[in-house]
Amino acid sequence: MFVARGIVGGAAVSALEERVYERRDLVTGAVLTLAAAFGVSEAETAADAAAGAFPLWSALTPCERAALLLRGADLLQERVETLCAIGAREVGAAPDWIRFNVEIAQATLRQAASLADAIGEENAHGAPPGVRYRLIRRPAGVVLGLAPWNAAVALAVRAVAAPLALGNTVVLKGSELCPKMHETVAQTLIDAGLPDGVLNFVSNAPEDAHDVVDALIAHPAVRRVNFTGSTRVGRQIAASAARHLKRCLLELSGKASSVVLADADLDATAKSVAHGAFFNQGQVCMSTDRIVVEEAVADTFAAKLRAEAERLRGDILSGQAPFGHIIGPDSVARLRGLVDDALAKGAVLVTGGENAGTLMQPTIIDHVAYGMRIYEEEIFGPVVGIVRVADADEAVTVANDTEYGLAAAVFGRDLVRARAVARRIEAGAVHINGTTVCDDPAMPYGGMKASGYGRFGGRAVIEEFTEIQWMTEREEPAVDCQHV
Repeated sequence: MFVARGIVGGAAVSALEERVYERRDLVTGAVLTLAAAFGVSEAETAADAAAGAFPLWSALTPCERAALLLRGADLLQERVETLCAIGAREVGAAPDWIRFNVEIAQATLRQAASLADAIGEENAHGAPPGVRYRLIRRPAGVVLGLAPWNAAVALAVRAVAAPLALGNTVVLKGSELCPKMHETVAQTLIDAGLPDGVLNFVSNAPEDAHDVVDALIAHPAVRRVNFTGSTRVGRQIAASAARHLKRCLLELSGKASSVVLADADLDATAKSVAHGAFFNQGQVCMSTDRIVVEEAVADTFAAKLRAEAERLRGDILSGQAPFGHIIGPDSVARLRGLVDDALAKGAVLVTGGENAGTLMQPTIIDHVAYGMRIYEEEIFGPVVGIVRVADADEAVTVANDTEYGLAAAVFGRDLVRARAVARRIEAGAVHINGTTVCDDPAMPYGGMKASGYGRFGGRAVIEEFTEIQWMTEREEPAVDCQHV
């Protein structure tokens, strides 16, 4: 059994009165993790610790901050097997998924380290005679990071890496579904040499999440909030932050479409789309939910995709599945409901649909149409629907016929045509001849519409976690300004 505690001011701490909650094993139902159940007062203490550490951390040189983040990347690699063992139990993840997470997390830390020198000042042009302009970029203060369970290592690291590089201190609130995973990630970064209080970890029971998050957002020292998770919860966080005039970075739900044009390489496309739909059991915000196929090649493509899906099948009756478990029985029931609704309304089951507990076979539903739940709702499981369209124009219409706009893909040999289609899709990331499950921390990543706002990654993230100050300087006092 695992024990997960909070981390405040560099020390592992329990909740008041030793309050804990239980995370149970997905397969056996036995208690797997006893995790600290922080309340509002403990969460506020974590924010106080971050505020106390801010002056020292923000005063370090960029090289000093970068070196500690790079050391954190190295330590994650040293602990990859430990993370795989915890992830297999807490979230049912396959080892390949955890290793992929660690690789992305390492790249995220290295990318963040390259941003450390963005803090500072520069001269600006446009000042009138006798006046000098300077622009001063400074850390925002304490950042609250809220990380989900599905990519536990990569997204916990993403929640803290750029804020730390840019001189902020952080409170990381972990997911109630993987408290030991998130505690381990936080402790690894602290073990890299972060001073006490620079990174703090809050663990809470599910029933306390709303109060704990509201208290952290309201804390006077917290100046930025970042959240990766569902649109439903993201709306609540945005509303709470708005009451306190706190800026948010939100990466929320997705409904990624892969558009398959008639001239696509169907064999390669089927492999790529299967990866996008089924990797980590489809429990990725950028997973392919809908395959929008030109009718001229739809039958051929459906057959090739079926072959790929069946190649990925596991022996679920004996507990074997290449991409791991669904996160829980409620999620399995919801997925079965999506499939049953589509079939009742005229869709056709191509392959899959079976489950044994929280293991589910890769599932393809053909002839998906408007009015089916699977057409509109985020799936978040190893199920994908095929929507047949007449041409590229209708494909764009279908791809955009969703409240979400996180990721998409376009497949076609004519790159000029594929690029033209991609430009018309309303999504924060569009990949031509590549899977929707694609991440590069050097690139800005985030959503449009109900998939959120703001961008992680690249240099775009600098704007999210810093303040910019305009300074004017005159040799003699003046009472007017030409640029009022």
